[in-house]
Amino acid sequence: MWRGPVVQARKNAVNSVKWKVFSIHAKLIAIAAQKWGNPDDNASLAAAIVKAKKEGVPNDNIDRAIKKWTGEDTSGEQILEIVYEWYGPSGIALIVSTITDNKNRTVSNIRHTFSRYGGNLWESWAVSWVFQRKGILFIDPQEHSYNSIEELVFDTDAEDIVQGAWYIKIITNIDSFHTVEEFFTDKSIDIFESKIDYIPDSEVEITDFDTALKFKKMIQAFDEDEDVTLVSSNEIISEELDKKVDAFIEKNTFQT
Repeated sequence: MWRGPVVQARKNAVNSVKWKVFSIHAKLIAIAAQKWGNPDDNASLAAAIVKAKKEGVPNDNIDRAIKKWTGEDTSGEQILEIVYEWYGPSGIALIVSTITDNKNRTVSNIRHTFSRYGGNLWESWAVSWVFQRKGILFIDPQEHSYNSIEELVFDTDAEDIVQGAWYIKIITNIDSFHTVEEFFTDKSIDIFESKIDYIPDSEVEITDFDTALKFKKMIQAFDEDEDVTLVSSNEIISEELDKKVDAFIEKNTFQT
């Protein structure tokens, strides 16, 4: 059977993800550059550039993003960071963080996704009180042992360290986030992901297949949204149910 449409769909999906990554990093760089356009004198901008290059963002894209805020390129729209909050089925709380140069487009897309999968936007703090904002750093346990990282953590202001199957996770408060990240970077320890995230104080388990499917499809839609940078939620889905939902989504994706 000729699988041309399927192959093209997969290529389009890969290109879409790459384009979103480039777009998000450009916005993050532009926001950091508002303080000062020289990375030598702007630690936030320098960190944003390093992360962008690690994701393969071309130098031309980085330069254009900086120029939008240095007066060399005034064609760009104002870039805003906007957070949306949502309550869904079973009382699931969800926060969607965005960076956008078109507020009307973003709120329309976010509202559409929420309503499509059974939720509504709420006022600020209606959901966020369930979460605490924390800095999160991930280190590969294949490259560094948990014990060696734990010893180093004692020399920082990090709040906690967690061993996972495929990561060592370090949790910090917001004020110490960049300092702790620089501490490990200076020791030549590669951090494969670092971010400011919302950590839930309480969690809600999803036990129904249809609810789990809707929730994961909604997360997928946000992942594909060009303006969404982070999705934080307090749901728990069992490994068995999670596999069933993933298998169903995979089976019904890229069908001719």
